[in-house]
Amino acid sequence: MASRILTATHRAFHRPTTAAIHTSRTLTSTARLSDAATTSTAPITVRKPVGAFRGGIFGFLLGSVVAGAGTFYYVMEEYRVSNELLTEDIYVSDPSVELYERVAI
Repeated sequence: MASRILTATHRAFHRPTTAAIHTSRTLTSTARLSDAATTSTAPITVRKPVGAFRGGIFGFLLGSVVAGAGTFYYVMEEYRVSNELLTEDIYVSDPSVELYERVAI
C-alpha cells in the first residue's frame, strides 16, 4: 500500500520534460537495413540446443574413451618393459643353465 502512494507521489512531482523525451534514443534502423532484412531469401536456420541429457551422455562416452585409451597405452608400455626385462633375464641365465645341464649329465 505504501509503495502505491510513493509511486503516485513520485509520478506527480517528477514528470518528464519534453527535452528529456527528445534526447532519449529510439530503436530505429536505416531503410537499407530494413529492405535487406525483408528481401532476404535465405531462411534462418534454427539450431536445436543440445540438451543436458544428450550432452551428458556425449561427455561420459568421450571421457570413457579417453580414459580407456590412456589405460591401454599405459598397460602396453608396462607389458613391453616387463617383456624386455624377462627376455634379458633369460639371456643372462642361459649360460648358467647350460652349465647345470653339463654337470647333470
